[in-house]
Amino acid sequence: MEQLLYIHNKILIMGFDQYHEPASELSQEVRTFARMIKSLTEEAEAIDWYEQRMAVEKDKDAKKIMEHTQQEEFIHFAMDLEFLLRKKSKWNTIMKNVLFQKGDIIENGEKAEHAVEE
Repeated sequence: MEQLLYIHNKILIMGFDQYHEPASELSQEVRTFARMIKSLTEEAEAIDWYEQRMAVEKDKDAKKIMEHTQQEEFIHFAMDLEFLLRKKSKWNTIMKNVLFQKGDIIENGEKAEHAVEE
């Protein structure tokens, strides 16, 4: 939600809190990107919250519902991530070189770094 700032009885509309630069100066593409990053972050946070809740929940039916809900959050996270990767080819290259690869994670990360530098 946009924030309103009152200065000398004038209303100034401030950008959404996910912007670090004036929203009016950002392209639609950058604003969409910021929204999707924010969404990805919120989904990750929700996944964490459900993980913590499930760790302490004693009622097996409640825990089962939480597990189902967390799975939905994983799906949302994956969709947000896929959207971002389709928009950023370097990110896509990095992910392909790190995710679901066998071997040392750090070595895979270094290979990914070299892949985007070429």
